[in-house]
Amino acid sequence: MAEELFIPKFGQTVEEVTLLNWLVKDGDQVEQGQEVLEVETDKAVFNVEAVDKGYIHLGPFKAGDVVPVLAVVAVIGRQDEKFEVKTPLPVEKTIIQPASTAQPSRPTATLKPAESATSDHVFVSPRARKLAAEKNVDLKLVDPSGAKGLRVREQDVINFLSSAPRVSPLARTIARQAGLDLRCVTPSGPRGEITRADVEMALAAKVSGKRLDPIVRTMVPLPDLRIKTRVPLKGVRGVIAERMSLSTHSTSRVTMLMEVDATNLVELREKLKAKFENSWGFAPGYNDLLARKCVIALSQFSYMNARLNGEMIEQVDEINIGIAVDAEKGLYVPVIHDADHKDLQAIGAEFRQRVEEIRSGAISPDHLSGGTFTITNLGMYDIEGFTPIINLPEAAILGVGKIIAKPVVRENQMVIRHMMTLSLAFDHRLVDGAPAARFMQAIKNMIESPDEEQLMG
Repeated sequence: MAEELFIPKFGQTVEEVTLLNWLVKDGDQVEQGQEVLEVETDKAVFNVEAVDKGYIHLGPFKAGDVVPVLAVVAVIGRQDEKFEVKTPLPVEKTIIQPASTAQPSRPTATLKPAESATSDHVFVSPRARKLAAEKNVDLKLVDPSGAKGLRVREQDVINFLSSAPRVSPLARTIARQAGLDLRCVTPSGPRGEITRADVEMALAAKVSGKRLDPIVRTMVPLPDLRIKTRVPLKGVRGVIAERMSLSTHSTSRVTMLMEVDATNLVELREKLKAKFENSWGFAPGYNDLLARKCVIALSQFSYMNARLNGEMIEQVDEINIGIAVDAEKGLYVPVIHDADHKDLQAIGAEFRQRVEEIRSGAISPDHLSGGTFTITNLGMYDIEGFTPIINLPEAAILGVGKIIAKPVVRENQMVIRHMMTLSLAFDHRLVDGAPAARFMQAIKNMIESPDEEQLMG
């Protein structure tokens, strides 16, 4: 009997994936554990491995299709077998999620029998009501087919869900974070799906209160030059491009620069390195030290540990620090969850584990999501200062530049100190300039006068 190959559950927050590329052809012989399919979540790109050895028979899925997790996409068995799903998923797992999933869930008790346009009562079957409540479907939008058009059946809800436009994972995530009802978004994707650009346009219209016409993108004539290589803007690179574009266009970003004397921090780091490198198995780095300092500052200035949810500013009760990592496939931001409950050693060890998982392609989406504040350090590339882009839906991001020995004036004397430039980019919709400056000043004070006991946690 053929073994079914299904899309695995890539973390608790992933509900669907986009198929990027089949790594094998229909009918190819494969080995158990062989990578056969490349998929993309709204966090990263992952490979799906064969669950058995034999001949693989692909389902009717092609690159670009959006498929729910646990959906069977191929079978592996004998050469003469064909693709056939033996154990189909329940309806709620196989249908396309409705656009209304961006809205907060409503209790079943608040759902009332739908009414037709003529205000005649339309009755709803218990199974239809249950499915509608699970999928957050407004029953007024469902066309009834039972009892001469006066009863909504479960199949009517299924038909409504099946006819809903497809939504790219990134577009769905952005809409959910912004509290946007996807039923109000006009799809423009090549297969009729709602894209990131559609959501951006709808959000812009929501902010301005005006109806926006679709953006017409025209190709600028390019000079006829020799091209060395072409890389499609998709996968992780495409996700990065979309998120950076959304952050730039949908936030009221302000960046403040501050030069900090890191001389004492450099000395402390050398002291901790000599003291703990052997017992910890790694030398504490500047990212570890800065992450710990940011945790302390976020605990004191909780308004910086915030996010925008629709029209509500939410101060988050947990501190999850993201640290940007440059990898071969692009920019990743692994998240140290509950960092306020972890000491310097725990933060450093977990960060190194996440970096290793990224480089080996084994990072879980759950470890790339849920951040409340991000640190991005370009000092190792000799960058002194820069303007970082906020990692939505967070309120701020801290950019860290290179530590440089330079002459400075101290008590009317010219001395050599280790100086560093910090760049705090924050969303002015959530935080004003003076409060953000006080937060940044607190980090500066902790860098210039580090408390080893406090830092160790």
